[in-house]
Order: sequence, then C-alpha cells, then structure tokens
Amino acid sequence: MFEPSAAPRVFAVAPGIDFPEALVAGLRTRMEGQPPEAMARVELIVNTTRMARRIRQIFDRGPATLLPRIRLLSNVADPIALAHLPAPVSPLRRRLELTGLVSGLLDAQPDLAPRTALFDLADSLATLMDEMQDEGVSPEDIAALDVSDESGHWQRALSFLNIVQRYFDSAEDAPDTTSFRRLALKQRLSDWEVNPPSHPVILAGSTGSRGGTNELMRAVARLPQGELVLPGFDFDTPESVWHGLTDALASEDHPQFRFAKLINDLGMQAGDVLRWSEAEPPSAARNRLISLALRPAPVTDQWRDEGPMLPDLIAATEDLTLVEAASQRDEATAIALRLRQAAEEGVTAALITPDRMLTRQVTAALDRWNILPDDSAGTPLQLSPPGRFLRHVSTLFQHDLTAEALLTLLKHPLCHSGHDRGEHLRATRELELHIRNKSWPYPRPELIRAWGVAAEMESWANWVADSFCQPPRRGKRALSDWIEDHIARAEAIAAGPQGEDSELWKEAAGRKARAVVEGLRDEAGFGTDLDARDYGDLFAAILQQHELRDRDAPHPRILIWGTLEARVMGADLLILGGLNEGSWPELPGADPWLNRRMRHKAGLLVPERRIGLAAHDFQQAVAAPQVWLTRALKSDDAETVPSRWLNRLMNLMNGLPDRSGPQALAAMKARGGHWLALARALERPQPSPPATRPSPAPPVEARPRSLSVTEIKHLIRDPFHIYAKRVLRLAPLNPLQRAPDALLRGILIHEVLEEFVKESLSDPSQLTTEALLRRTTALIGDPERVPYPTTRHLWQARLGRVAEWFAETERARQAIARPAHFEIMGHAEIPALGFTLRGKADRIDIDDRGGAHLYDYKTGAAPTESQQRHFDKQLLLEAAMVERGAFKDLQPRHTEQAVFVSVANNPREVPAPLEEMPAQQVWAEFETLMARWFEPDRGYTARAALVREKDLSEYDHLSRFGEWDVVDEADREVLE
Repeated sequence: MFEPSAAPRVFAVAPGIDFPEALVAGLRTRMEGQPPEAMARVELIVNTTRMARRIRQIFDRGPATLLPRIRLLSNVADPIALAHLPAPVSPLRRRLELTGLVSGLLDAQPDLAPRTALFDLADSLATLMDEMQDEGVSPEDIAALDVSDESGHWQRALSFLNIVQRYFDSAEDAPDTTSFRRLALKQRLSDWEVNPPSHPVILAGSTGSRGGTNELMRAVARLPQGELVLPGFDFDTPESVWHGLTDALASEDHPQFRFAKLINDLGMQAGDVLRWSEAEPPSAARNRLISLALRPAPVTDQWRDEGPMLPDLIAATEDLTLVEAASQRDEATAIALRLRQAAEEGVTAALITPDRMLTRQVTAALDRWNILPDDSAGTPLQLSPPGRFLRHVSTLFQHDLTAEALLTLLKHPLCHSGHDRGEHLRATRELELHIRNKSWPYPRPELIRAWGVAAEMESWANWVADSFCQPPRRGKRALSDWIEDHIARAEAIAAGPQGEDSELWKEAAGRKARAVVEGLRDEAGFGTDLDARDYGDLFAAILQQHELRDRDAPHPRILIWGTLEARVMGADLLILGGLNEGSWPELPGADPWLNRRMRHKAGLLVPERRIGLAAHDFQQAVAAPQVWLTRALKSDDAETVPSRWLNRLMNLMNGLPDRSGPQALAAMKARGGHWLALARALERPQPSPPATRPSPAPPVEARPRSLSVTEIKHLIRDPFHIYAKRVLRLAPLNPLQRAPDALLRGILIHEVLEEFVKESLSDPSQLTTEALLRRTTALIGDPERVPYPTTRHLWQARLGRVAEWFAETERARQAIARPAHFEIMGHAEIPALGFTLRGKADRIDIDDRGGAHLYDYKTGAAPTESQQRHFDKQLLLEAAMVERGAFKDLQPRHTEQAVFVSVANNPREVPAPLEEMPAQQVWAEFETLMARWFEPDRGYTARAALVREKDLSEYDHLSRFGEWDVVDEADREVLE
C-alpha cells in the first residue's frame, strides 16, 4: 500500500471535514487498482465504537468491497499472544477489593477520612491506578516525589497509595483491565520489533492524549506499512507556532499540543504531515479564523500581524450562529426549537456539550413535540425504574420503616407488578388515607394487619407487613449475604402476595439491572463486610457506573453527543451548547491525591491536558458545515463568563473592523436573536383575567346546620373557610410524615395538664412543680407518642419553663372552685334556624355556690379581650352554652367566669369579658349572626377580616388568593 520509507508516515484531516468519510475515501483511493483482498488485509485501528460503526456504515453504502479489519484501541493485541497473559480481573472486582482495603484503613486510622467518603475514595483510587498504569507511572515514582514543601496531607495520601502497591506487581495478583491492556500492548510492540507486520496498519482518529495510546501511535508510524491519520489537524498554524507548542507547561491547553508533541517525538516537522484526502473543509476561511483565535497566549500578538490578512469575516462566518440567552432555560428552548426544525426538514442535527443539565433541559423541551433525541450518554441505570426500585429496597435495611418509605415503594410501578395491579393501587390508596388520618410516622406491622382486617384486605395487608415491616439490620455482614437478602426482598415486593412473576427483570432496563446484579453476585466474594448503610451506598455507586440506552426509541436524526464524539461528525448541523467557563471547558475535579505540580512531575495527566483535549474537540466541531454556538448569560442567578475559546473568537473579530469583524459578529448574534425571540414567544403565557375575590352564596338548604365554637372565629374572619369545609366538604389532607407541629404539641400539653390536675384532685400533695415535670416526662418523653428525639427535649423544656407558674396558679384556681368536668361536649340549638352549636370545654370547675368556672388551655398566645369581643368568641359562647344547659349532667346556676390559661413562653391568664358581654347578650348576638348567615344573598367572602394580611388560610389556593388582594371588592356569586 505504501512505498518503503525510513521516515514515519503521518497524515491528517483538517477540522470540519467529516473524518470517517474522508478516511474511507482515502482508503478507497489508495486501493484503486489492487485486488479485492487487499482491502481485507488492511488493519484499521480506531478509538471508539461509534467511529468503527460509522466507518462500516460508510463502506456499506457502496460500492461493494471487502472490509478492512477494524479494531479498537482497547483491543489491538494479538489473540494468540493474549493466551500467554494472565486473564484480567473485572473492574468491579478491583473496586470491591479497594473498597475493602480502604475500609480497613479507615477502621485502623479513623482520622484519615470520614467513613462517608469510603466509596468515593475507592473509586478515586481505582481511577488513579488506571491512570498510573496507562501512563507507565509506578507507586515508587510517586513516592520518590519531592514533597518537602507539602503539608501533612501527603502523608495521608501515601497511606492510601501504599495499599495499592501490590497491584503493580503482576506476579502477585491478576492484572486489572487497564494493566492487562498495557501488558498486551507491550507484547504487541515486542512482537512488531521482532517481526513487523507486512500488511498495512492504520491508526486513525486518535490524538494520543494517553501514554499507552501515544506509545502505540509512535510504533505504528514506524512500521514498514504503518501510518497515522490524525483528526482535526490545523494546517493553518505556522511552523513557528508549532515549535512553541512543545513546552508542556505553557501550551498543554492548546488544541494542537498533542500533535505537536507526537510530531516532535517522531522527529518530524509539522510540514511533514500530509493531507490524507483531497476533501476540503466546509469553510477554509473559518478554519483560518479559528486557528488564529486559538493561538497560544504567549503569541496572541500575532493577531495584529495576521488578522488583517484574513479573508472577509462576513463570508467566513455566514454559517455560524451565536445564541447568548438570558438564562439556561432560554438557551435550552432555543436549541430545542432549532432541533425541531431540523427534524421537520430531515436534517441530521447534533447537540454537543459536556453540560448534562443542559441536555436534560433540551430533552424536556423537545418532549412537547414528542421528539426523543438519541443521547449517546443514555440514562444512568440508577435513574431507571428498576434502579430506583432496587435503591429504595436497599434503604429498608437501614432504619425503621417510615410512612414515606412504605408508600414510595407501594406506588412504584414495579411494586406488586405480578398481577392485579389495579387492586393493589386501590389498597395502597386506602392505606395511605388511613396512615394520614392516624398520623403513623412509623407504621408497625400489627397496626397494618389490624387495618387489613377492618378493611377486608387481610391478605394484602399481611403481605405488606411481612415484606416491608422488618427491623433494620444492625452490624456488618458479608457482601454476598446483603445481595441475597436485598434481591430476595426486592423480588418479593415486586411479585406481590401471590408470588407471581413480576416485571422487575423485564424490558431493557430490567435486563440491564439483572446483569449488573449478577455481576455483583459473581464478584461478591472479593468484597468486604459492610453495614446496611455502606451496602446501600455501594449498591447505588455500582448502579451509577452503568448506563441504559434504547437505540430503537430515539429520533434517528436528532442527536446528543459528548465532546469526544465531535470527531465522528456526520451531522449537518452541530450545536455547541453551554459555552461558558466551568462548563466547556469543565472545571477540573478535586484530586484527593496529587496536586498539579506533583502530577506533572510524576508524568500523570494535568488539568491543562484535559482542557487541551476539550479545545481540540471544540476546534473540530466549530469547523462543521453549519454551527450554532450557545451560552447562557446567567446561571443560578449568577453572571457567567463566556468560554475562553468563544471569548477569544469574539475579541479577535471585534478587533478586525477592516475585515468586517464587528459586522460579522453582529450578524451571528442577530441570527441567534431570531431564535431567542421564537423561544420567548413559545414560553410567553397566554393572558387570562385574574380571579376575583370569591364570595359564593350557596342555597340556604346547603349551608351548614352545625358548627363548633372554634369554627365561629373562621365564620367571622374567613367565611370562605367554612364554605369550603362545611359546604363543599373539602378537608386538607394530613401530611404523610406528620411534622411535630403546633397541633400535636397542643394535644399533648392538654393531656399533660389534664392528668396533672386529675392527679392533684385525688392527692393534693401532687400539686407541685415536680409532679408536673414527672407527668411531662411520662407523656411527652414517650417515644411512642413523639418519635422525634430533638422535639421531645424541646417540648419538655418548653413546658418546664412554665411548670412552676402553672402549679402556683393551679393552687389558686382550685382554691376558688373544684375541677368537675374535663373535655366535656355540649350542644346548643337555635330551633328557628334548625342550627346546632357544638362545643367541647377543656375544663369546667364548680364552686361552692354552684357557679361554673370555664378554663381553656392555650399553648400559644391567648386572644385578647378586644379580640374576644369582636372575633374570637369561643369562651363567650361556651359560657352562654353553660347557662342554656347545653352540657349534659351540668346544671350550674350561672357562669361565674371563663378564662384562657396560656402556657406559652410568657404564661398568663386572660379572662373572657363576661361583665361587658353577659351570656344572654352573647347568645342573642349569636342568634342574630347565624340568622344573617341564612339569608340567601349572604356570601362567604374569602379572608374577610384576618388579623394580619400575611396570615395564611388552609383554603387560599382554592380561593386563588394572590390573583386578587384583600382591598378588592368581593364578587358575590349566588349559587343554585
């Protein structure tokens, strides 16, 4: 195929040229006139599966020919030679082993790192091992680094690095995948030195950024029939700049640095690199512009010299569009609109970005048109239905079952998926309503079984109690035991009471999840003992390393790629999204082991090298036939900084007015502005008139015929509350995981005070502060009643602060009258209206003359006398009910007094103004009030007289408060 030559053969393809197309075209050209089997003898080495697949697709288009032998960089070894090498261990086994080693080290030296960092440290250590093996760096090389100016962090790092020393000794342990590839590569290179292949060997599409790849490329270039084909080679860079790119510290972030280093290692000049094919880039003028914009920082003064020699920039950038959106949402919407148009026109379009948040937003925006893009990254397995289900099940071993955890799993689509899914959902709904009604923060098995008997769902309830209500697993267990128990429990929950075949392991996601679980089972013997929380974290971390792709579901022409796939090309439109600093290029992640200087000395990858790779991907992509450059001006309410490459491009263009640079940049922004305007129009809400302040007037027969004394306050202050609750019969749904709120606190404090007073009646010596505190501890300190440790202590302390005051005032209250009734219910009627007033008195004392003393406990601030006169008439109405004989078996002569006993932080007694408003007057006014509420045109106005404008009502969402204000007139609506 090639003429004999002592010099290495290096060819290249310019940025913007479809690399696989050019590669195949060049191969066909070189094979013209040769027999058909000549193509089959060609060994073609490419870097990604996607590249290999596209090359095959191009060959399949014809004309008919035999295919070359296409191999991946990860599989270049001779299969026969591999038989003499030890079989590699799986990456999962190595990570499990490292997890055990790190766990043991943390147990021995807890001050090295927190236990929560166990799996992050193991993964990071495995990644460092892979990098060391790929770059040919041994632990001895790192240990020999000069760290005289480093802190004690280095000693901690060495503690971890020392535990992996054994894996670099091939005689002791089987190699892992990276080490195996390194050994296979050395074997292949040794064979080539002894017996170089006579057939053509072409390594195409790689930049040689990793040590092993660079070594292979140099070997291929020196083979008798070997050659390299470099992607995105900048033929517009002057020779003087190429010479300067060999300084790693100054130029490693340049897109062409790796090529410069490779050429230098091969003893070549940049001019010796030949064009692989006759294909021309879509815009040679744009390539010159980008090349100049990306010059290394030390030589950007060349902008002044070479800029005026560029061609007219309006023509060079006519296929470039710049979108500078106000927010990432606007950016995603504009991209989605352009992708939608591409789908309608049958154009292949690809979004290229490392920003996964942006890709998710674009995918969500496309969903409104039922377009699912083909995302090369797929969906993380942990976010698939089986992944989420298995992770939820793993948490059941860690702590007592909560109502939230129970219902999360019961409502999962894979739960009870074997049969009768509809009946399961109905039972789940009924159980949820019962849990909310009874406020079970921790549903116990006996409670669920009892509910099942009452609800005639005994079989289903028993299955729930058996499958879910198991005590947490304490202590450490073998990884294999955890897996077996975890999967058995997951399958039982997925199958349902009848134990039939479930949907857990079906479909693509289920099959993928099962393969991962089986792989973990096979390697579990190499894991360490773990507790329940560590096992759950480990299982989630393993799922996170796998992705799920469905090639049949996505749109065939709407693609989402990572930056590496810009080399594959093949799209008519490329959208380079998220072009902000920190996004593209991405900020380097924190390295817990080595800093930048130490990495450079050891020969490992430094952040600048990763930035240089991203820059090369950008240079290739921006040279495509049609390109969008997009960024958001704000992200998370903070100003963003444009990507360094985009910033350089804009600065260069603005500085070239003679080449129409500012006008070309303005045209690029104008094209982007058009799509941003479309995005804003798409997102603009349709105007609709705001809701008016409601004041519904239902038919008289539909109005409530019975209210409690506590509801009269709502009737006066917020009548709409009564309308929603008593007319529409809408009640707020209790929270699933009831928080320790004021209502629960009030119920418990009422119970404490009631039992304390009852005990003092039978034994007056118990009327002391100490007795009250003991009663507080017995009730509020009970974990069954208050399952929140912090809340128990806070509430006990709160009541403890007022205990002495309450005990003293209680002695005074009992000196006046004797407690006779607690929590007594009464009913008083208005016969003319057919209305009944209900009331429950906390406590009624009877004095020696038969007078009634009403007391109502308040855990918050008690209403003032003024508020009681006008709005809060609870005690006044109870006093009137007493005198009307509303309370059974209670026949006092009259109400002597009615008092609110506030046990808030500032405890005090607030009497009801009975002298100013006698019971007879209160009842007469109440009858007048209720008579007016039975007038047909009387409306239940929302928020009629709340204390403060900021006060909340349980039915504000129903009245659509916010669309109207409290100063607006009520819109009375007479209902029929």
